[in-house]
Amino acid sequence: GEALAEAGIAPEAIACVNTISLKADEPAIIALAQAFGVPLRLFDADTLDAETPRLAHPSDVVFAEVGTHGVSEAAALAQVGAQGRLVVEKRKAAMATCAVAALDAPLTALQGRARGKLSVVGIGPGQASWRTPEVSRLVADAEELVGYGLYIDLLGPLAVGKARSDFPLGGEEARCRYALEQAGQGKNVALVCSGDAGIYAMGALVFELLDRGPEALGVSDAARRVEVVCSPGVSALQGAAARAGAPLGHDFCAISLSDLLTPRDDILRRLKAAAEGDFVVAFYNPVSKTRRTLLAEARDILLQHRPGDTPVMLASSLGRPEEHVRYRRLDALEVDEVDMLTVVLVGSSNSRLAQLGEGPRMFTPRGYARKIDGDLAG
Repeated sequence: GEALAEAGIAPEAIACVNTISLKADEPAIIALAQAFGVPLRLFDADTLDAETPRLAHPSDVVFAEVGTHGVSEAAALAQVGAQGRLVVEKRKAAMATCAVAALDAPLTALQGRARGKLSVVGIGPGQASWRTPEVSRLVADAEELVGYGLYIDLLGPLAVGKARSDFPLGGEEARCRYALEQAGQGKNVALVCSGDAGIYAMGALVFELLDRGPEALGVSDAARRVEVVCSPGVSALQGAAARAGAPLGHDFCAISLSDLLTPRDDILRRLKAAAEGDFVVAFYNPVSKTRRTLLAEARDILLQHRPGDTPVMLASSLGRPEEHVRYRRLDALEVDEVDMLTVVLVGSSNSRLAQLGEGPRMFTPRGYARKIDGDLAG
């Protein structure tokens, strides 16, 4: 602010804030661009060092640190190009340096690259009305969509005209790595997941890759400096619960029955704990083409701790035209009725199936009746 005031430059005249790519995630620089309401533009060290002959204060010390003889002056000059000039030479403060360059003609096309952005979004189970407005906005703003092809297709008109990188089921790490590296190039990328991206989806893997770092098969330095935004979506268990009524009205848990990523013994240990704790249980990945036994084992474990007539909801293809919802007793649950697109909700010992005019509705009382009785007695 002082540098602008001394040079007689109005803050409204600032076109952008510029710096070296290594500072892409520097909070103070990000905040400065936001305060001015202008874009942040980034330059690699080689591009900045090419400006050395034009610098007022080149520094071998800076070169040894970051590979360019100047950052603030060089970044300002790289933005305005050969027709521009320095109007405020490098000024040092305790924690930063700044310089200002000017161009007499309007700056119509910015040089350098933007700070990349990765939006990790869940689009819900399928129907557009279950997609949050925030997710729709992030997808609309994205330049490129990355994800399993079917999920991107479910976006319908929102995906039209955008670059898209479809990945098959499996290869999740390659999918997340690609999305992060594309964002590392300065792009605005959306990683599209079904349900909620943070529940049995890609969200955790994105942060695992960021946490590893380049030396441990993580991602590049540029990818680690991108902005990562996570936006919630309607998870399959929420969609199924809404169709049922209110089966998650009291304590519940979610357990994935896929032993591809979780050791089988861990799954069995969690099943026994959920059974003993009398939780309502939502089963994700209940079966696959080759894995059919764990769901039957789960049923038998739960039956040791809750009645045979405990209601079970099977919800297939939620939010899609082929949606199919049905109810069974726990002791009559057949594995052959369940496929990879089915969410299984098993009630607790307190869950009920109410027969109403529009059909059966499953709910789990939270205990309000006891509270009311107690209030009346008091």
